[in-house]
Amino acid sequence: MALPRRHFLRNASLIAAAPAIGASIGNPASAATPAAWSVRPFALKDVSLGDGLFADKRRLMLDFGRGYDVDRMLQVFRANAGLSTLGAVAPGGWEGLDGEANGNLRGHFTGHFLTMLSQAYGSTGEAVFADRIRYMVGALVDVREALRRPPAVLSVPGRFGTAVENARGSYQYVDLPATALGGAAAITIAAWVKPAHGGNWARVFDFGNNTTRYLYLAARNGSGVPRFAITTTGPGGEQGINGTAPLPLGQWSHIAVTIAGGTGTLYVNGIAVGANTGMTLSPAALGTLTNNWLGRSNFSGDPVFAGAFDEVNVWSRALSAAEVAALQIAPATGDLASWAFDETTGGTFTDASGRGQHATLRRTWGGPSHPGFLAAYPETQFITLESMTSGNYTVVWAPYYTAHKILRGLLDAYLNTGDERALDLASGMCDWMYSRLSVLPQSTRQRMWGIFSSGEFGGIVEAICDLHAVTGKAEHLALARLFDLDRLIDSCVAGQDILDGMHANQHIPILTGLVRLHDETGEERYLTAAKNFWRMVVPTRMYGIGGTSTVEFWRAPGVIAGTLSDTNAETCCAYNMLKLSRMLFFHEQDPKYMDYYERALYNQVLGSKQDRPDAEKPLVTYFIGLVPGHVRDYTPKQGTTCCEGTGMESATKYQDSVYFESENGLYVNLFSPSTVTWRGVTVTQSTSFPFEQGTTLTVRGKAAFDLHLRVPSWARDGFEVTVNDRVLTRVPVPGTYFTISRTWRDGDTVRVRMPFRLRVERALDDPTTQTLFYGPINLVGRDARTTYLPVALYPTAALSGDLAGALTPVPDKPLHFTVGGIEFAPFFEGTEDPTHAYVERVEPRVVFAGLDSGVANPARADGTTLLDDVWADAPFRTHHALIVRVKAVVEAWQALGALTEQDAQRILNTARRAAY
Repeated sequence: MALPRRHFLRNASLIAAAPAIGASIGNPASAATPAAWSVRPFALKDVSLGDGLFADKRRLMLDFGRGYDVDRMLQVFRANAGLSTLGAVAPGGWEGLDGEANGNLRGHFTGHFLTMLSQAYGSTGEAVFADRIRYMVGALVDVREALRRPPAVLSVPGRFGTAVENARGSYQYVDLPATALGGAAAITIAAWVKPAHGGNWARVFDFGNNTTRYLYLAARNGSGVPRFAITTTGPGGEQGINGTAPLPLGQWSHIAVTIAGGTGTLYVNGIAVGANTGMTLSPAALGTLTNNWLGRSNFSGDPVFAGAFDEVNVWSRALSAAEVAALQIAPATGDLASWAFDETTGGTFTDASGRGQHATLRRTWGGPSHPGFLAAYPETQFITLESMTSGNYTVVWAPYYTAHKILRGLLDAYLNTGDERALDLASGMCDWMYSRLSVLPQSTRQRMWGIFSSGEFGGIVEAICDLHAVTGKAEHLALARLFDLDRLIDSCVAGQDILDGMHANQHIPILTGLVRLHDETGEERYLTAAKNFWRMVVPTRMYGIGGTSTVEFWRAPGVIAGTLSDTNAETCCAYNMLKLSRMLFFHEQDPKYMDYYERALYNQVLGSKQDRPDAEKPLVTYFIGLVPGHVRDYTPKQGTTCCEGTGMESATKYQDSVYFESENGLYVNLFSPSTVTWRGVTVTQSTSFPFEQGTTLTVRGKAAFDLHLRVPSWARDGFEVTVNDRVLTRVPVPGTYFTISRTWRDGDTVRVRMPFRLRVERALDDPTTQTLFYGPINLVGRDARTTYLPVALYPTAALSGDLAGALTPVPDKPLHFTVGGIEFAPFFEGTEDPTHAYVERVEPRVVFAGLDSGVANPARADGTTLLDDVWADAPFRTHHALIVRVKAVVEAWQALGALTEQDAQRILNTARRAAY
């Protein structure tokens, strides 16, 4: 492993995390970048955010990260490993067992949370974040160790002495000997139980061979009450007894069943609650049974019992009602079997009956796990995926996606704190994945990765490549290539658009991984695929706010208005498109990537975060509906979806792309109050952008370098640069970088002026459906109506084409305006107001500078109007230039038969009389 390369990833940070901290971490001065990169990002610690819009949004997430109970994030991991959950409750939603698809994505949110804490520590240096990271990493070390050994008793206080607890999600049960019932013709089975969950059909005990011959006691049947049943012919032949009330959760209950002389009786807390006097079956009729369990059902679909057991006893006779009642006061020893669960270590429970019926703690999914495995659910999720031919997220829900989030979180933890345990966990995960995937046929992998959504793997390739740059292990790079989805790669390389109908966020992060694979392997096809893919999304599948997808999927290119709904612009998609854009910029400094980055960051990403504190939820949207009157939902699905996860990350790395460095240059990509420390100088950007239409950069120190200032593509009017109050005469070109080359001295000041203008962007498939921008900021109407708001803008248009004359500023509310009496506000404001991101452009009459020609504004079949044709040629240097354009347009429309000669003259005369 080459040291400079290892040092680079730790310190320059391919992932925009801060460099690792600690004596073992390399010197940043020795950092190197991938040879293909012509610019590189700064570590988060090297760029500090000043007060402003981004800092305000970040503060809310930092407070959430400081205060949230991390044991809740660890609950599902500890439960899966059979460890104590310390009384913590899982966050809920997708991060737990009760959410969508039986919690099959659990563990993903914990990984996001680790990344958020790591970025927060990298950005602020606050010890509280490092302490939380180290605590979580230590807990995950314990989890991996526990998964690598047979399950061990979790001893808890019992009804008498100690008891054994099986946490929900541990998949643990007690395996009893085949001779435990002794073939008795009469029997009593009694147990103290403390249920922790009310899952129907979870078994207290189940003695059987299969789903035909068995004897069981369920803590709750389909009606929620205890049920005992015995059968030799399956469910239809059950001879049963039902209780009358549910067993209370979190409390000890005594439950017993007796069979003798054709009568069965069910007792709860010493009281008979049900009886069956027509029973013809007993254990003697079942013969020797092979599956004899406490807490597990012979029906595979039934849940495993969650809770504690104490004093489980079996007698070869039916105890009397008085004897059963006496068990409430003191335990007694069954003559067939007796387990007191006094053990505090190991996984074997001693039988006190004298018959040697010792029991063993086991997991339903077998085990121990294979080396390196770490997850919040069993390996079975990964194993089952290998034989699936179609997706079913209630069976398998993207296990490699969840593995990515955990891997990324651990790697970020290592890069930011230097905790070698986190690196060991991350490396072990990749070793484990390689051991599974490398032995699969390529055809199996291709099938797996093409399955929605079970085969989704997120940005795992990017994370593995980043890990490889640290470890240098050949197996890790080989692992990254095992995720190649050839159909997608080959089509993108060929420029063939196959995205229609594909799941957007399943595929966007695949391309970020391909860029990193190119960096590590030099294979050009990976980078070519990513570049071509980007062009398939931007702009033809992009909404004005920068987001993409509808109901998580893509439609045909160019269909924008036709896809507007309540479920547009999944927030994860914007997060991943930002990643892809910045990574492509590292390879080619095409300003279009940073133009897109600004659009999506200042609009969708900022607007996806609600502007209020919350101790329990990150408050980030999943979808952002773009239909009229949509109200944003900041707590979808209990607030633990993928988008809340990436939202946590976004809000703690806002500064990651403000500046990049090249061999001899500093790129200023975004206008944000911030300070970057670089090559012995600091550059401070002072601005209240976007509330201010400009920025000021001050250099402290002395150095010679090129300063590259991005000239946004929207900055068409009056973009001006001064150095030490001297205006530079070169004319900045929108959509480029403006370079200043000089030897900078302490105190040098660069001021940038970039006047905003109001402009519209038309939906590609319907030019009358439009969204408004003021500079880089998307303006949304605030109105409860659920129909498109009609908006007219041309009557006050300036010669420059600026439509801002239609805006009336709202006093004391920056960037708030009224248009036609309707208030418009920045999309980035995280409110719950009903919004209109798109409006209906209505220009019924031909009007210039407020003068009405009295002529209706004609339109073509596609919706474009005569006035659209006129103003498409803006800016106009003079009033005369406008008149020349009007004359040409009216003549063209007259030739088409859309205007009479008289109406054409009226329009031209009105344009001449207009006061510009």
